[in-house]
Amino acid sequence: MEEKEFVLLTTTGEPYEAELIQGLLADHQIECTIINKRDSEFFFGDVELHVAATDLEAAQTILRQRDSE
Repeated sequence: MEEKEFVLLTTTGEPYEAELIQGLLADHQIECTIINKRDSEFFFGDVELHVAATDLEAAQTILRQRDSE
C-alpha cells in the first residue's frame, strides 16, 4: 500500500470549525486529518487541517466555494 503525503490545507483557531471543514471534505470523498495544536489549559494556538497532496487543489476549491456563499 502506497503511503500518502499529507500537506497543510488551512488552520483555524476553533476546533469546531475544523470538524465542520473535515465533514465538508468528507462529503467530497477527501480525507482530512486534524492536528490540534491548541494549548488545553490556556486555549491558544491553532488547529491544522491536512489533506493528501493529490487532493490539495480540490480541497482549496471546496473551501473557496464555501467561503463565497
